[in-house]
Amino acid sequence: MQDAPRVAVIGAGPAGIYAADILIKALPEVTVDIFDRLPTPYGLIRYGVAPDHPRIKEIITALHHVLDEPRIRFIGNVDFGVDVKAEELRPFYDATVIATGADRDRDLDIPGIELPGSFGAADFVSWYDGHPDVPREWPLTATSAAVLGAGNVAIDVARILAKTADELLETEIPDNVHRGLAASPVTDVHLFSRRGPAQVKFTPMELREMDDSPNVEVVVHPEGIEFDEGSMATIRGKRSIKMCVDILQNWAAREPRGKQHRIHMHFLEAPVAILGVDGVTGLRTERQELTGDGSVRGTGEFTDWDVQSVYRAIGYRSRPIADLPFDERSATIPHAQGRILDLDGDRVPGMYATGWIKRGPVGLIGHTKKDANETIASLLADLPSLPAAEREDVLGYLHNRGIKFTTWAGWQLLDAHEIALGQPHGRARIKVVPRDHMIGFSHR
Repeated sequence: MQDAPRVAVIGAGPAGIYAADILIKALPEVTVDIFDRLPTPYGLIRYGVAPDHPRIKEIITALHHVLDEPRIRFIGNVDFGVDVKAEELRPFYDATVIATGADRDRDLDIPGIELPGSFGAADFVSWYDGHPDVPREWPLTATSAAVLGAGNVAIDVARILAKTADELLETEIPDNVHRGLAASPVTDVHLFSRRGPAQVKFTPMELREMDDSPNVEVVVHPEGIEFDEGSMATIRGKRSIKMCVDILQNWAAREPRGKQHRIHMHFLEAPVAILGVDGVTGLRTERQELTGDGSVRGTGEFTDWDVQSVYRAIGYRSRPIADLPFDERSATIPHAQGRILDLDGDRVPGMYATGWIKRGPVGLIGHTKKDANETIASLLADLPSLPAAEREDVLGYLHNRGIKFTTWAGWQLLDAHEIALGQPHGRARIKVVPRDHMIGFSHR
C-alpha cells in the first residue's frame, strides 16, 4: 500500500459523505474523491425531501462542512457503471465505496397499476424537487387523488398535492413546479394505510406538519382507528408511535373546519385494484382486521373510491450497477460488514458498500452514520493488504474521455446562482433544473 491512500466514494448523498468524513478523521493522510451521477451533491437531501421541510434541509449545512475539507473532492455528472466502469476506476484508488442509495419505486403487483394516472411516488418527488432527469411537466388533472403508504414519503406526497401552490412560493420549488401545482384541480387527497395507526412508519414531526396549512384540513376517518394487543404493546414500547397515535386520535374526534382542500386518512384499507380502462377512474380497497399481534388480514369487504390518480409510496429500491453483484430480491449489493461479495459469496477486493444500497431503504440519518462506521471499519482493517493505486490523475482521465464533470467549486458557483435567483422574490433559492444549465453555471 502506498503512503497516502486514495479512496473513491460513489454517491454524494449523506451515506457517501458520512463515509468520507469518517475516513479522513481516521486517516490523516487519506484523500477521498466523491463521485455522483448528478452535477450536484447531497443526493436525496436535495432531490428527495419535500421543499417545505427547511429543518430537514439544514442537514445540508453539516454535509457542506464535510465537502469543504481539502482532502475531499466532489466530482459530479459522472455516472458510475456507465461513464466509467468499476475496473476502469480501479487503478486510481486503493478502495471504492458504493453509496448510490435508492431512488426507484418499489413495485406493487395489483391490477391496473400500469394505467395512465397511476404513479410512483419517487417519480413525483423527483418532479417537484426539480430533478434534472424527469419530465418538466406532470399530469395534474385529478380532482381526487389516492396515496398508498404510511411513511414520511406518503405524507409528503399527500401534503404537496393538497397544498395550494402559493403556499410553496416561499420554498425553493422551481417555477415549472409552481405553475403545475397552481393549475391542479385537486381538492381531496385520500391516504390509505393497509395496517392500523400503531403500525405507521411516519414520524410525529412529519405528521403534525400535515395540519399546518391554512388551506388543508386533515380528516382522520375513525373507523380505521383500531388497536389490538400487539398494537398496544407497540404504543407502550415506542414513544414516537404513541405520539403519532395521540395525534391521529385527536384529529379523528374533532369537528370539520371547512377548509378548501382535504387530506383523508384511512387505516386498515389495503389496495387491491386500480380501476379504469384508458386511465384511472377509481381505487378498490379491502377492509383489513387486526389479528392480535399487530398484523392484519383481509375481511372480504371491498370499497371503491372515486379517485382519478393513484400514487404508490410503499418504499424505494436501489438500482443495479453495471459489473457489480446485485440481489434483485432485496435490491441491495451482497456484503459482509460492508465488504462487497460476489455471487459465490467471495469478497470483491477493494470494493465496499454503505447506505441504502447496502442495507435497503430503511432508517434515518442516525442509521446511516452507524452503517458508514461499520463499512469504513472494514475498509480500514483491509487497507494494508489491498493493492495500491497505480495512477494519479483521475480528472485528466475523465477529461480525455470527454466527460464534462463538475466540481465542488462549480457547485458553489451554481449554489450562489440559485440563491441569487431567489433573493428578489424573498426565497431561499430557486433551483436550476435542466442538467445542461446546471453544468453551464458550474463551469463559469
